[in-house]
Amino acid sequence: MLRSPSLDLRFARRKALQVGGMGVLGLTMPRLAAARPLSHLPVRAKSVIFLFQWGGPSHIDTFDMKPNAPDTIRGEFSPISTSLPGLPVCEHLPNMAKVMHKVTLVHGLQHDMTHHNSAGYYALSGRRPPFNDQRLKDTLDLFPAYGSVIDDLAPNPQGLPTFVAHPYTISDGSITPAQHASFLGKRHNPLLIQSDPNEKGFGVPELSLPDDVSAERLSSRRDMLEALDQQLEGLESQAVTGVDQMYDRAYQMLLAPSVREAFDLSQETNVVRDRYGRNTYGQSCLLARRLVEAGVKFVNVYFSRTIGGRRAEGGWDTHGFDNTRMYPILKSWQLPLTDQALPALINDLDERGLLDETLIVWMGEFGRTPRINANASRDHWPACYTALLAGGGVRRGHVFGASNRDGALPESRPIRLGEVAATVYQQMGIDPTTEIHDITGRPFPIADGLPLDGIVA
Repeated sequence: MLRSPSLDLRFARRKALQVGGMGVLGLTMPRLAAARPLSHLPVRAKSVIFLFQWGGPSHIDTFDMKPNAPDTIRGEFSPISTSLPGLPVCEHLPNMAKVMHKVTLVHGLQHDMTHHNSAGYYALSGRRPPFNDQRLKDTLDLFPAYGSVIDDLAPNPQGLPTFVAHPYTISDGSITPAQHASFLGKRHNPLLIQSDPNEKGFGVPELSLPDDVSAERLSSRRDMLEALDQQLEGLESQAVTGVDQMYDRAYQMLLAPSVREAFDLSQETNVVRDRYGRNTYGQSCLLARRLVEAGVKFVNVYFSRTIGGRRAEGGWDTHGFDNTRMYPILKSWQLPLTDQALPALINDLDERGLLDETLIVWMGEFGRTPRINANASRDHWPACYTALLAGGGVRRGHVFGASNRDGALPESRPIRLGEVAATVYQQMGIDPTTEIHDITGRPFPIADGLPLDGIVA
C-alpha cells in the first residue's frame, strides 16, 4: 500500500527531529551561518522598506513634472507647490506635497531594459539581467534580491526574520526574478506573506501557536512535533529547502513574541490604520512599519500583483488599452493610494523617531515615455525616470540629478541602478564591494557601481 506524499513528508519531518541531539530537546537545529567578516562602515539605516511600484510609474505625472513642455508631453495634470520651495509635484499628490522636505528625489535613472520582467529583476536586485526580454525566467543563475543578500551577509539573530516580502508574488506572464535568494540558497528566502493585511482578522498562520499549546508546552519534544507539523504547511509553500532548516526557522519564530506581535495589526488604533488607507497597499505599508519597528532589516512591499493598465486596479502599466485612458486610472487609483500610504509611512516613522534609521525606497522598474501616445497614455521608458528615497541617512529636502526639459533623458550623467544598490548597502553598513558567489563558485560584488554619496546626509 502506497503512502501519500503528505504522510511521507510528515515522517521525514519527525525523522529529522529524532536524529542527533542538541540540548535538552534532543533535536537537530543547525544555526544559520554567522555573518561574514565585513568592512566596517557606519550603519545609517538599520532597516530598509522597499516600496516596489510594479508596472512603472510615470515620472512626468508624479515627481518630475514638465509644466513648460508642450501639452503632448506635460499631460493633463498640473503641478502644485510643496514643502520644498521650487519643487512641484502632481496636483493629485497633495499629501506628498507636505512631506517633500523630508525626502530625496533621484532624477535621471537610466537603463536599457524595456520589458517588465527584465527591468523588474534589475530594480529588485540592482544587477543588470543577461538580456532584455519579457521571457526572462526566474532561474538560480540570476542575482538574489536585496533582502536575501542582507540575510546572507548580516542576518538577524535567530527567531527574527531578516527579510520579509508581502503581500504578493509578482509576475508578468511568468514569475519576475529577484524576489528570493536565488543562488544564495533558499534558507535566505524572504518570509513571504501573501495574505491581505486589509482583511478582517489578518494574521500569519505560520506564526500562530495552536490554541491548546503554550510557548512553555512547545518546549516539550512531543508538543513541538505536533505543532510544527501544522505550522510548516505554510512555510512549505515557500519551498524552503531542508527539513531541519524549516524546523529551525519555524521553531524560533513560534517562540519569538516580537515576530508574532509585529503582524498583529489589531494593535494599531483605527486612527493610524485609517491614516494609511483601508486598502491592501496602505495596510501593507503599515505592516512594513511594524516589521522594521520589531527589527526586520529588509521589507519588500509590492504595490500590486500585476502590472495593471487596463482598469482602475493593478500596477502602473497604464498604456491605455481597450480605449481606457491613462489619466482617469492614475487619478482614481494609483495616485490616491500613493498619496495616502507613502506620506503616512514617512510621517509615522518620523514621529516615532525611526525615519533616520529606516531607509524608504520608492521606485518602479522604469518610467513612462515623455510623449503621450495615440491612446492618451505613455509607454515604457527606462531611459530616464525617478526614484524617491527618505530616511536612513539620506538628505532631507534634496534633489539629486535632473532630467532634460522634456523628461526624456538625464540632463547630465545617467544614474545607474547599480549605484542605487551600492547606496542601499552602504547605508546599511555593508561594503558594496563585498563579494558573494554564484552556484558555480564565481565571485560577484553585491553592487555593480559606487554609492550616490551626494545624497548622504
